[in-house]
Amino acid sequence: MIGPPIEFSIYIWPLLFCAAFFAGLVDAVAGGGGLIQVPALFAAYPDVPPATLLSTNKLASVGGTLNAARKFLRHVSLPWAVVGPAIVAAFVGSLMGANAVSHFPAEPLRKALPFVLVFLLIYTWFQPSLGEAHAPKEVSHYQKFKALLLGLTIGFYDGFFGPGTGSFLLFGFVRFFGFDFLHASAATKLVNVSTNLAAILMLASLGQINWPLGFVMMIANIAGSQFGSRLAIKHGSGFVRKVFLVIVSALILKSAWNAYFLN
Repeated sequence: MIGPPIEFSIYIWPLLFCAAFFAGLVDAVAGGGGLIQVPALFAAYPDVPPATLLSTNKLASVGGTLNAARKFLRHVSLPWAVVGPAIVAAFVGSLMGANAVSHFPAEPLRKALPFVLVFLLIYTWFQPSLGEAHAPKEVSHYQKFKALLLGLTIGFYDGFFGPGTGSFLLFGFVRFFGFDFLHASAATKLVNVSTNLAAILMLASLGQINWPLGFVMMIANIAGSQFGSRLAIKHGSGFVRKVFLVIVSALILKSAWNAYFLN
């Protein structure tokens, strides 16, 4: 279903430009920019098929995410033997997830998401030292396997469903690989670029994307990510942790509302 086209509007596009800027800012710090950008797109174009709006959101986000990753990498050093496999596996997983959307219902995931996020919030809240110090574990075959598994699992989730992907990746790099929140945020951006590109390729091949609006919003998203990444680098892991907790709390409320109260 292609549905009605997204036409230029002198009233709507500037508002979406502003939404993309703030989404890029939030996403650069701790993920969760979709909380701003996706509802804005759906409110602006309620009659356009969701697949078109979601792929346009991915296109707008990928530029800001890549820009944030580039800026982070000027200030932090990542263990590529771990991050590299996660990036590749995430790309494959996202393609698989996007392909699986038409074969399996997403409803069980939608119902379970608030509870998973509550666990994430409680665990992080009661582990104040989690992600405070950057002490990456020694690279081994087991660590590489965990990176592949993390990338494949979260990549599939992002391609299939998506909400909270950045939060799950951030938590994964902190909890399983000993990253602090700043280094985990940098790694998350790189993996997120991979999952976004895979979803864009899959949906674009089906004609479910609006390139002009996506590129306009991408410019704003990049500008926002520039500002957000500067904040994260300046204020460090403690700041990223606080924003992470706020974003996860907002995701809990939004996902619970969507799953149990929104008809």
